[in-house]
Amino acid sequence: MSRTIRWGILGTGRIARNFAEGLRDAKGAVASAAGSRTRESAESFSDELGIPHRYATYEALCASTEVDVIYVATPHPLHASCTRMALERGKHVLCEKPFAINRREAESMVALARGKGLFLMEAMWTRFFPIMAQVRAWVADGAIGEVRMVSADFGFRTDADETSRLLDPALAGGSLLDVGIYPVSFASMVYGRQPESIASAATMSPQGIDEQCAIAFKYANGELALLSSAVRTDTPLEARIMGSDGMIHIHPPFYKPSKATLSRPDQADQTVEIPVGGNGMNYEAEAVTNDILAGRTENALMPLDESLAIMGTLDAIRGQWGMKYPME
Repeated sequence: MSRTIRWGILGTGRIARNFAEGLRDAKGAVASAAGSRTRESAESFSDELGIPHRYATYEALCASTEVDVIYVATPHPLHASCTRMALERGKHVLCEKPFAINRREAESMVALARGKGLFLMEAMWTRFFPIMAQVRAWVADGAIGEVRMVSADFGFRTDADETSRLLDPALAGGSLLDVGIYPVSFASMVYGRQPESIASAATMSPQGIDEQCAIAFKYANGELALLSSAVRTDTPLEARIMGSDGMIHIHPPFYKPSKATLSRPDQADQTVEIPVGGNGMNYEAEAVTNDILAGRTENALMPLDESLAIMGTLDAIRGQWGMKYPME
């Protein structure tokens, strides 16, 4: 394989455009091809972004000899099927979050990737920002002592109607899978495991999806996580890690972080700011590119077993609300 990894972009929506732009700042990576469900969309997207190869079907993109790895940027219900399609055709995959609709789907994706010896990762871009590496170092070094509590929120207000992707049950709408996954994944990153017990509540729309939710996790040693998400309510977009000897504040927006403050008793606050390079998508793209070049099939910061565990946690939360999607 060459030292340049050729990316195929599967899907031509906003997030796909952002990722293609981010590839421009990812070393060793190039946007080689794009695929859509129509020739017109593939051509327009590729012309705008300078992508040389374009395909009128997802299947054609996955079969392309011009692609090493595929970024899956379709609506949530298509994540699993598109990922499996790419893997079946021998392509590595970075799948946009949520990894799948539920753990059962995610397990089929992971089993196929492992069976074929191909790279697969959930695109939780937040973990790959430089400031998040500083946050993890503070925690690992014991800067705040024993971690006792985590808080994080991700909410915004959309005025879209029920046909919007965010609110349509047929597209796995609602806050939990779209933005609630960020706080849940953040807690998983900090604690390195899933909660022992979950308490949650949601405000449901007339269509039966969660417009907002509040979640409390309790872990085996009494640690807690207080999380929330919304698509009809603005929230601060902050995260905090609270320990026995101090606190870390990740300034908003915590999902695209550039600034964090370490606070400890009787000491001056220590604030570190690392400006975001590119549009931020470049960090996860470069991490995946480096993994593939090194022959790795998983990423150490976002391992597959953790993605599976997080999907199980999301399933459990939805189960408390009796919320199922039509395709389940």
